[in-house]
Amino acid sequence: MALSVNTNAGAAIALQSLNLTTRNLERTQLNISTGLKVNGPKDDASTFAIAQTLRGEVSGLNAVKTALANGEATVNVAIDAGQSVADLLTEMKAKVVQANQAGLDSNSRTALNNDFVALRNQIQDVVNSAEFNGINLVKSGATSSSVLSSVDGSTIAVSAQALDATTLGIATLDLTSSAGAASALTAIDTAITTTSNKLAALGSVSKRIEVQSDFTKKLVDVFKSGIGNLVDADLAEESAKLQALQIKQQLGIQALAIANSGPQAVLALF
Repeated sequence: MALSVNTNAGAAIALQSLNLTTRNLERTQLNISTGLKVNGPKDDASTFAIAQTLRGEVSGLNAVKTALANGEATVNVAIDAGQSVADLLTEMKAKVVQANQAGLDSNSRTALNNDFVALRNQIQDVVNSAEFNGINLVKSGATSSSVLSSVDGSTIAVSAQALDATTLGIATLDLTSSAGAASALTAIDTAITTTSNKLAALGSVSKRIEVQSDFTKKLVDVFKSGIGNLVDADLAEESAKLQALQIKQQLGIQALAIANSGPQAVLALF
């Protein structure tokens, strides 16, 4: 092999090897810092494309989770209001039963009626305040709504269940007369039954939303696990690779230094 100061094949080969080691070292350091073995399409185009598709699915499922959480909260507020209404109706029935006593004097009947009206007003206050995210399912004239339940746009229908005094048929009840008290008893019993039925309907849709929400959370976990299997780096493996590459880099630098010193042998010829 001819000796030349212009061409040093050994140094060129050593430099190529050192550059390759340096690139691998930089990639390993990136994998360790990000925790990913696939950081972009250059690392593994097909795996990156699959992971991006799955990330899009996770993003969509997270939006569904948010919608379900809001829907569940809206229904639960309505349920809480309905339970309060049911409790108030029970108290009102006690007043009605007392008002149906034979021989009750007018002063006692007026006092019972005042208590009855106060409880009825409280029902209206509860119903009017049972709002979440701008939706009230139990007020007078409430409209039904729907809750997003899947990424394909499917929804869960949530029917309004008005529980105001007028809808329950107790808005005009009066206990100041025995006849009024008698009719009030029937109306209150009907209102209690109606409220129970409407609470059952709200409870059913709340359970359905809860089940769908739990399922969606599990789907998110499955997708995240799948993405991790595709792109997450094995840090123990990357750590071992890092140490090996650091040693190779040092050896490459020494090999390049030796190769660069080769042309100095030409001086011995002169």
